[in-house]
Amino acid sequence: MKRWWWLLALSLAFLPHVEADEPKLENLLRATLEGVADTEVVISRVTLPPNTTLPKHWHPGEEFGYVIEGSVVVWMKGEEERTLVAGDTTKIPLRKVHTAMTKEQGVTMLVFRVHEAGEPERVPVDD
Repeated sequence: MKRWWWLLALSLAFLPHVEADEPKLENLLRATLEGVADTEVVISRVTLPPNTTLPKHWHPGEEFGYVIEGSVVVWMKGEEERTLVAGDTTKIPLRKVHTAMTKEQGVTMLVFRVHEAGEPERVPVDD
């Protein structure tokens, strides 16, 4: 029985720690897109706690998202809000102003961005 508790404690120690009240962006991969000059791909895990709204922004490329768990409302300028849940995907067009909001449930997503190398990952905009 002692061995079981030891393995559980050891495995919990290596789980990623996410603050419950802070958004977390973890870049998992940044790589050059071969065959397309000056283009790179960034893959990130994004975790937003409940009742969070990101500042409005745009990307110098296209963004693709996949909801791992939870739910999120995606707002894009000029379009209706969309609520995404686990298993849903979304595409944010080039330079499209947008934001993400959570309600009583947080969200964890994988986000893929394809953009010009050397450009910022996101550009904030004023309301």
